[in-house]
Amino acid sequence: MVDYHRHIQPKKGVNMAAIHVDEESGCVSIKRSRPKLLFFLTFCSVLSCCLIILPSLFSSPVSTFSLLYSYEGDDETLSDSKGPLCSSVSNGTICCDRSSIRSDICIMKGDIRTNSSSFSVVLYTSGNISGDVTTGGNEPRHEKIKPYTRKWEPSTMATIDELTLISKKSNVSTTENGHKCDVNHDIPAVFFSTGGFTGNVYHEFNDGLIPLYITSQKFNKKVVFVILEYHDWWIMKYGDVVSRLSDYEPIDFNGDNRTHCFSEAIIGLRIHDELAINSTLMKSKKTIEDFHDVLDEAYWPRIRGLIQEEPIVTLEPEKPEKPKLVIISRNGSRAIMNQDLLAKMAEKIGFTVEILWPDKTTELAKIYRSLNSSDVMIGVHGAAMTHFLFMRPGSVFIQVVPLGTTWAAETYYGGPAKKFGLRYIGYEILPQESSLYDEYERNDVVLTDPDSVNDRGWEFTKKIYLDRQKVKLNLTRFRKHLVRSHLYIMAKRNQVRNHPVLGVSSG
Repeated sequence: MVDYHRHIQPKKGVNMAAIHVDEESGCVSIKRSRPKLLFFLTFCSVLSCCLIILPSLFSSPVSTFSLLYSYEGDDETLSDSKGPLCSSVSNGTICCDRSSIRSDICIMKGDIRTNSSSFSVVLYTSGNISGDVTTGGNEPRHEKIKPYTRKWEPSTMATIDELTLISKKSNVSTTENGHKCDVNHDIPAVFFSTGGFTGNVYHEFNDGLIPLYITSQKFNKKVVFVILEYHDWWIMKYGDVVSRLSDYEPIDFNGDNRTHCFSEAIIGLRIHDELAINSTLMKSKKTIEDFHDVLDEAYWPRIRGLIQEEPIVTLEPEKPEKPKLVIISRNGSRAIMNQDLLAKMAEKIGFTVEILWPDKTTELAKIYRSLNSSDVMIGVHGAAMTHFLFMRPGSVFIQVVPLGTTWAAETYYGGPAKKFGLRYIGYEILPQESSLYDEYERNDVVLTDPDSVNDRGWEFTKKIYLDRQKVKLNLTRFRKHLVRSHLYIMAKRNQVRNHPVLGVSSG
């Protein structure tokens, strides 16, 4: 359900570099090295260069390790003390920041006009504005950009529409040649694409909505979103969230042939990390909890409507409300085969249990209502775990981690959940808890060394661990996590009763 980035062991005579795969599409991108002799000669050349420039590396204020590994975390931390690139853009110029491994971003200021038929955005200048506007004389300057946040994946970016940004001098005949404005906007624009892996809930939040919040929140809703590869279903699904980021209707760039004019435009989105916001990179110091507040504002009006449509249920005053546990259920692969027994055990411990079966047609407000009112969420690793963002900080998230998915489970959901403020438990199953235990010999590497199987390539990971594996929990082993979670929730409730000021708000 999410992208895997792994390093696989080299086969004889071949060095396999980083491999990218996507659970749903099955896309894979592999780079193979040249023959050994050429590799050896290249290595010697690089080593010689390193010996020459070694002193300058030690004197450089930027860490070599930060340059090499910045994509593993907050990739924008390479900005120097003067601020990030393009933090200050003068009128009549285009500035592009291509320093991030995750995405490019360009900023235009001045007389900006769209031309959807040529997939271009044009900045007209008077010709007497200082700055790097043209390449010389009257020759226009061109910048190419694909406004999607998976820049490091060539196979993905190959599917994204490319925009050409043009800066050229205007003249008296500009309006006479069909460049007049059909729609004038007195607010900035943010251009982005809903192509790529849009359709997978993880990518819709990680690659789209969170970067859109990071990029646009500074405008305080006074911004227009211009969407490439516009989908009506995406607007229907996320319209409530988008309306909390902008007061204006989004523009379908591909489908709207009118010339839209702006004085400022941002093309592309900034992204920090997996399902996360780095507050140190935000001038306003916003965090992922602030993004959660946006979701709260987006979904609660609809939730209140749903509540009003339901019959009123009165609770017995003598009995305090039990902690609520939600199980995110799956059909087919990675399903919990003894889910009913798990639910019964949780009820005996003292939980009220709800089983949620989300799919692509489930209204997000309904999922948000279930999880935002829950104390504990249980689910097997997959894209649906993105919904931990719907929980209240301080709640418990238990992710069941099947064989062969340990790295991805922690990287894409476990780590981000902890940053969000959840009490996270990664329950790594034993071989005996996997349906694969009945298919392979006890000493088979599929059971004893999943990493070595994953190193063979994406097709093995997908075929064995993602498509064919189900889970049968050892309820005795799992029970202790539920008991501890129940004790934690009850202790937190008692703390709120005894010290209301110290308690966590329920939203």
